[in-house]
Amino acid sequence: MELQPHFALMASYNQWMNAKVYDTASKLSTTELAEERGAYFGSIFGTLNHIVVADTLWLKRFASHPSSTTTLAVMVALPTPARLDQVMFDDLDGLKAHRQWLDSVIINWIAALTDEDLETILSYQNMKGVPAIRSFSSLILHFFNHQTHHRGQITTLLSQAGLDIEVTDLLALIPDEAGSQ
Repeated sequence: MELQPHFALMASYNQWMNAKVYDTASKLSTTELAEERGAYFGSIFGTLNHIVVADTLWLKRFASHPSSTTTLAVMVALPTPARLDQVMFDDLDGLKAHRQWLDSVIINWIAALTDEDLETILSYQNMKGVPAIRSFSSLILHFFNHQTHHRGQITTLLSQAGLDIEVTDLLALIPDEAGSQ
């Protein structure tokens, strides 16, 4: 089974959902975005920041993989977040602009990967310096799953704030194959 098309779909889904989340979140005031809502990262804004932190950490790790040194070279220059709850940007507009840039980096990186690249391993260290050696494709799967997990929390928080983000299913981006049979 070819993995690359599935990861390309996930990268597109990631970009699509982030745009929906940020567009919906922009309807809230700064105070409402920062309001403590009992989520793991506190607020809608805190959770949005966390996703950027985690994506930055993982993309910096992925940049060390031989297949990614060119496509993720831009990530190497970024500062490494010190904490999972670090505030990368203190305003939604700045965070949104960075999110859009990250999503473009992700799309281009995934497009450049081959199935052969995905069948390799990645050696990295977690934030505590503990070394790990894991399947590259499984780590990328984790990367996309992590984003989906926290966006799900955000959509719940947005709903509790009275905002409907509408369709969030990956199914919305999977082409209907009825005409090809």
